[in-house]
Amino acid sequence: MRAEPHAADARSTGTRLLLEVSHLDVAYGDVQVLWDVSLDVADGEIVALIGANGAGKTTLLTTISGLLRPRAGDIRFDGASLVGASSRTIVRRGIAHVPEGRRLFAAMTVRENLLMGAYPRSDKTTVNADLERVLDLFPRLKERLGSLGGDLSGGEQQMVALGRALMSRPRLLMLDELSLGLAPIIVESLVQIIKQINAAGTTVLMVEQDAQTALEISTRGYVLEAGRVTLSGPSAELLNDERVKQAYLGL
Repeated sequence: MRAEPHAADARSTGTRLLLEVSHLDVAYGDVQVLWDVSLDVADGEIVALIGANGAGKTTLLTTISGLLRPRAGDIRFDGASLVGASSRTIVRRGIAHVPEGRRLFAAMTVRENLLMGAYPRSDKTTVNADLERVLDLFPRLKERLGSLGGDLSGGEQQMVALGRALMSRPRLLMLDELSLGLAPIIVESLVQIIKQINAAGTTVLMVEQDAQTALEISTRGYVLEAGRVTLSGPSAELLNDERVKQAYLGL
């Protein structure tokens, strides 16, 4: 796909930006993975980042989370640069990352896994109330609180991973491959919960190989190919773009 101007970026609408990624280059050793990547997410949005496996989507989220350092470029959250900040600091500032593959603590219970999400918080008196809110979102987890993370189904593990992220009270929730390995009925249930979370005030940046699902739930989208943003725009327009249809929707 040919790169196009980001005419539909949030900055062009005057909307308050929460996340700004500007001209980001990222490498693993001598192998560069991201090239001059720029995107933004406005407060209250759901933004989708789609692309094939190996395009660099996970690398971008990992860099925003502070686990990788960029070679060049800047990442700003609510106006302040995140470059050089520790992952712990980034979580405290209000960014939670649900990684690909869930990455639960297999030998810990569901309750313990959920409470791990609250470890950076100092307002311990409200943690139990937030735990109840998470369990209201995921009633199945109420029944599984004493079960070990390693004994859960894939869908249950994804619920725990989402709930753990919510326990940090994020302003920005980053989702990496929400639908990976899950049955369609489970994915649909999780999509509805993401909509609820967003409606309650949490901004969402979602990385997803299932382009149809990602673009249907989001307001805007970006296409990442071989480490470069090649296309962006309102999600409804991307769903009808012939290049997106052929490359990602199987049409």
